[in-house]
Amino acid sequence: MKVLAILYKGGDAASSEPRLLGTVENQLGIRKWLESQGHEFIVSDSKEGPDSDFQKHLVDAEILITTPFHPGYLTADLVEKAKNLKLCVTAGVGSDHIDLNAAVKHGIQVLEVSGSNVVSVAEHVMMSILLLVRNFVPAHEMIERGDWMVSEIARNAFDLEGKVVGTIGAGRIGYRVLQRLMPFDCKELIYYDYAPLPEAAAKAVNARRVEDLKEFVSQCDVVTVNCPLHEGTIGLVNAELLKHFKKGAWIVNTARGAICDKDAVAAALASGHLNGYAGDVWNVQPAPKDHVLRTAKNVLGGGNGMVPHYSGTTLDAQSRYAKGTKSIIENYLAGKAQEPQNIIVGVGKFETKAYGQR
Repeated sequence: MKVLAILYKGGDAASSEPRLLGTVENQLGIRKWLESQGHEFIVSDSKEGPDSDFQKHLVDAEILITTPFHPGYLTADLVEKAKNLKLCVTAGVGSDHIDLNAAVKHGIQVLEVSGSNVVSVAEHVMMSILLLVRNFVPAHEMIERGDWMVSEIARNAFDLEGKVVGTIGAGRIGYRVLQRLMPFDCKELIYYDYAPLPEAAAKAVNARRVEDLKEFVSQCDVVTVNCPLHEGTIGLVNAELLKHFKKGAWIVNTARGAICDKDAVAAALASGHLNGYAGDVWNVQPAPKDHVLRTAKNVLGGGNGMVPHYSGTTLDAQSRYAKGTKSIIENYLAGKAQEPQNIIVGVGKFETKAYGQR
């Protein structure tokens, strides 16, 4: 059996740090195990175009392992060519790089390691909120330049206390963000989600649900995006919705880059309507060098907290999703039932509403 894994290249860092399991070099720690059972294991970061290792080996692979951090985009056309493909495993969380409708049509199972990244991403969200609200990046850049002008930083630095913070999506990550916001004494915590939180869960974080998205964003000083990418969320935060944001609001997006219209966000920053945008997700990954969000700034020359996609691939998260990937493959090989929370697409049907109400 051929198992194909498309992972990101770790370079010298992966050679010196074996805990970077999600890399081409360290191969999720499963090569010896797979080969000891007689399986072929192909690992590469080559994923673009017909001559890529991804497309060349996909035609006869039975299991495909991909990652949100360097996604191999499995389109409907590629699914048609993958005649032997039975199982797609996302080493991490977020399987939007796979055409899930095509997987359903062709009876291909899609699983991910649910929960492996939730703490890691929630902590990154908190860091990003604080670095925007406190105007941290321009302050650090000032120090690196050898300058010292407190007023230039303080004029756009605020406290998180007393602000209204809202999350688009209150699932495993969004809810943990709400939990972590509680000690900051925000004015109010609110959420927008098609599914209301259980009453006890909402009460535990003192969060109020707002059912209309435009009304929701109009109330927020900080909006954090924590929903999956699917047909209903592509371009959700667009130029029209941004008109309803508070002037001077901040956005943190660690969900998926395509949920926010990059050009509309950059324009809102440049106009002063948004004060900042931070996150680690891009509509195409790796992001092109000329991607507008690499350099977008607010009217004061700050407000950019963008980084590579790493919030869910800390060393702790990598340990979790490597173990989870092996467990999913073990269950598949043994014909055992998979853990229900990991199943996105079962055999011929969706097993979750996380990717839209189906």
